[in-house]
Amino acid sequence: MSTPVEPAETETALARRYRLELDMGTTAAPVWAIVPGVQEFDPSVEPTTQKSATYEDEGWDDNTVTELAWTIETTLLHRCHPETKAFNPAQEKLRLAGESFGTASAVHVRWYDREGRDEAYEGRALVQWDPDGGATDDLDSIGVTLTGKGAKTKITNPLAGGGA
Repeated sequence: MSTPVEPAETETALARRYRLELDMGTTAAPVWAIVPGVQEFDPSVEPTTQKSATYEDEGWDDNTVTELAWTIETTLLHRCHPETKAFNPAQEKLRLAGESFGTASAVHVRWYDREGRDEAYEGRALVQWDPDGGATDDLDSIGVTLTGKGAKTKITNPLAGGGA
């Protein structure tokens, strides 16, 4: 029996390590824009399982993953220009997609580790835009849920080799 080696990884990664970007161009010619004001970012993958137990399992349950679904739940501070008061174009595109039908309701997004680590993905998603409301002394924040349309695709981190 071998003796375990103490791990060299002693630092805890910070939750704010993610960057979210929105394609403001076309699928053929993407133009990536940072989605500003991210306060919370929670990407997840949920499996769908089906029972697959047989008599050979001797009464023990067995399950098989038959489908995966990805989502991103994020909270954004609603950003506007200090002089024109126009809302940020990337945030505005998300809002408009959240109020649309058909192809207009989907956006192309990518998200990655801001310190250049390997974790980086892109995909198409439906948008749910939920203003949080609040009291007179609250900031304008929005709950945004991106629900994947198809697979999330692993990509090369645009910041590979250095953080930003």
